[in-house]
Amino acid sequence: MRLGDAFSRAKPAHAHPPVAMRITIVCVGKARGGPESDLFDSYVRRLPWQVQLKEVEAGRGLSVERRREREAELLLAASPAGARLVALDEGGRQPSSEEFAEMLKNWQEAGHREVSFLIGGADGHGPPVHEQADVKLAFGRLTWPHLMVRPMLAEQLYRAHTILTGHPYHRS
Repeated sequence: MRLGDAFSRAKPAHAHPPVAMRITIVCVGKARGGPESDLFDSYVRRLPWQVQLKEVEAGRGLSVERRREREAELLLAASPAGARLVALDEGGRQPSSEEFAEMLKNWQEAGHREVSFLIGGADGHGPPVHEQADVKLAFGRLTWPHLMVRPMLAEQLYRAHTILTGHPYHRS
């Protein structure tokens, strides 16, 4: 599914009532605490959705290609079965915050309970992640440290929640 598809679909007559979403953020690499982790936790605490952070590591001594393949296997294995998969990828779409909120709303209204955001390693995602992702998103064309992407994603999830609930946090 492309990102645009999440916005352009009319709500079917048999749409499910909104369900409580569970969000899994699966990352390559381990956070060591510090301000990035504190900021991530600050936004996650504000969300009504259950958010779980899972960290995976492929190990050292692998070639770049083999490490990307192994990281892809670990990211996908750590995602809940049946989850909508969102790969954070520099080549992904760059939606507005409103479009991102609309995508989450559409999935929630369609009865999708699980969403998994995949944050790859320094060399990007392996082919299996690109092939299986429902959506690929980018936080702009700039390169971001992987530990910064976590709080940025948490903030965008919180912003999406405030957009959907009419809270004044987000200003258009």
